[in-house]
Amino acid sequence: GAPVIGLNDSGGARIQEGTDSLAGDADIFQCNVDASGVILQISVVMGPCAGGAVYSPAMTNFSFMVDDTSYMFVTGPEVVKTITNETVTKEELGGVSVHAGGKSGVSHGLYPNDVATLHAMRTLLDYLPRSNDASTLSVCPVTDDPKQSVLSLDRLVPNNPNMPYDMKDIVCKVLNHGSMFEIQPEHAKNIVTAFGQMEGQTVGIVGNNPIVLARCLNIGASEKASRFMRFCDCFNIPIVTFVDVPGFLPGTGQEHGGIIRHGAKLLFAFAEATVPKITVISRKAYGGAYDVMSSKHLRGDANYVWPGAEIVVMGAKGAVEIIFCGKDVEKHTAEYRDRFANPMVAAQRGYIDDVIEPHDTRRIICDDLRLLRSKKVDTIPRKHSNIPL
Repeated sequence: GAPVIGLNDSGGARIQEGTDSLAGDADIFQCNVDASGVILQISVVMGPCAGGAVYSPAMTNFSFMVDDTSYMFVTGPEVVKTITNETVTKEELGGVSVHAGGKSGVSHGLYPNDVATLHAMRTLLDYLPRSNDASTLSVCPVTDDPKQSVLSLDRLVPNNPNMPYDMKDIVCKVLNHGSMFEIQPEHAKNIVTAFGQMEGQTVGIVGNNPIVLARCLNIGASEKASRFMRFCDCFNIPIVTFVDVPGFLPGTGQEHGGIIRHGAKLLFAFAEATVPKITVISRKAYGGAYDVMSSKHLRGDANYVWPGAEIVVMGAKGAVEIIFCGKDVEKHTAEYRDRFANPMVAAQRGYIDDVIEPHDTRRIICDDLRLLRSKKVDTIPRKHSNIPL
């Protein structure tokens, strides 16, 4: 099959046509669903997209918006005023600041004008296959030595475990020519989702970003990463995960918002994926978040840690407070760190494949991807899985 790219500029169904216009919308929706996971579908919203018309872009693989001209909403400002007596502008209701600026997460990217948007679509297509047929995967000439050591990686993670750094810096050092196409860059910035290439092959990147929310996972990050990974799995794109996560973001806001259910989506997506999965823990992997982020227990193919990384149930201070009821905290904290706050315990049990030097990361990942190109996974026959939506 061939990719479908929709350029959307629609005010919605024509009222004068009655149910005929609604039937036309529904026919398009059914085609979106039938093609889902089979061919690539991209929507570009270049003007108004209102009423039932918004659901087609929402069901495609990616949707992008143009600054100042794009709007998406189910009901426009006039209807909102009539029904709820709320006065709101088009931008406030469904403009780029809402859907591409980090609030709703409906759109996957924002560009300043039509020309820049169409140019970005061409760039994105260079990374992606045309369909779920593995033979259509993008393959480019190898122009960046996959065996080179990247010495600058040895200096990117601070020695102070509480000092942040930008995970994108690590990702760019590992990918070919430091180039990546980020998906939803303004939404849930505490996790990075992007496409890049390694040894001429496209890979999907998922990585916790320590410079936002202290790299904790939250509702937005869980939804963003899980949808991205399911796309990669549908279209046979290997997933490389960079982990530095102290856990899920605590608080009543997250619990009442359903972090359990949304976090389960992320876990489900990693566990369900049958494409090659490679994981690198750069600093911390705590508690349930360690399990969720493509751990060996979720059929990770290759799991590595950098020296000094920690794989534990929880941080040393919190663990000691609970275990020893606040007695001799400093002494027991030091003992806890010496015994558990290192990757050796996990490595001894086979949960980690190797402790690697950061500068060897690119070479090792390229070697693994080459080995895993013929990966096959036997799956249990079923109609479909039931991800906790």
